[in-house]
Amino acid sequence: MRLPLLALLAKEPAHGYELKQALEQTFGAAYPQPNIGQVYVTLGRLEKNGLIKGQDVDQSNRPNKRVYEITDAGREELAAWFAEPTEGPRVRDEFFMKLVLAPGAGGSDRLALINTQRRHYLNVMRGLSRLAAQDRDNRVAQLLVEGAMLHLQADLDWLERCQEELD
Repeated sequence: MRLPLLALLAKEPAHGYELKQALEQTFGAAYPQPNIGQVYVTLGRLEKNGLIKGQDVDQSNRPNKRVYEITDAGREELAAWFAEPTEGPRVRDEFFMKLVLAPGAGGSDRLALINTQRRHYLNVMRGLSRLAAQDRDNRVAQLLVEGAMLHLQADLDWLERCQEELD
């Protein structure tokens, strides 16, 4: 959460609730909705680490709000994040560990595990399809869902491969 918040603050100063709304509007319903408490805790840590600075703003008839802006150190942290590649394919896969270890441990047979996982992936795909229908006008949300669906399709294909190899 800290680096996406820094990215939003690089665009313009904002208070915690505005940042929560910006994340929700940018990524749509498919992205896990940020908890406002988590947003404020993260902002506090970013400020403590000198990556942002906050200023209290008086409001009439409302409690004061704290507006944050990114610092030079925050911009450097953000540039480093953008410059690094993200995680590659996962090698430590919990499902695969179950698949390999369950038969020797007296657990479920492999076909049952594969079928359970396949049903789970298909249910997740149906849920993503519903979310995509809710955010038809949000191109970023559509790309997020499309990426997740493509990963799920690859996982389904991999399950077929596991079933062929381990039967």
